[in-house]
Amino acid sequence: MEKPIRIKLLDHEYLIKSDEEEVHVQNIAQFVDGRLRAIKEKADGLSERKAAILAAFDIASEYFQILKEHDDLLKDIQRRARALNYQIESVIE
Repeated sequence: MEKPIRIKLLDHEYLIKSDEEEVHVQNIAQFVDGRLRAIKEKADGLSERKAAILAAFDIASEYFQILKEHDDLLKDIQRRARALNYQIESVIE
């Protein structure tokens, strides 16, 4: 059941409804807040809206990089498993 959870981003409070545990939601909020603050520090005078857009792109970029790394790792595991299966089958026959 969704429950309201109060989070804080750039000194603004928001009420988020989530099925996740509050600790998990707070950890995400702290992560996002950290990204927003880092971007705002790099670009003095940047509006919160623009900082939010840049943070979203930054986080999405990392997400897609991790997906690619995950896919590459999965392909490598599958390749190695096929090689091991081939070696096992060649010894059994």
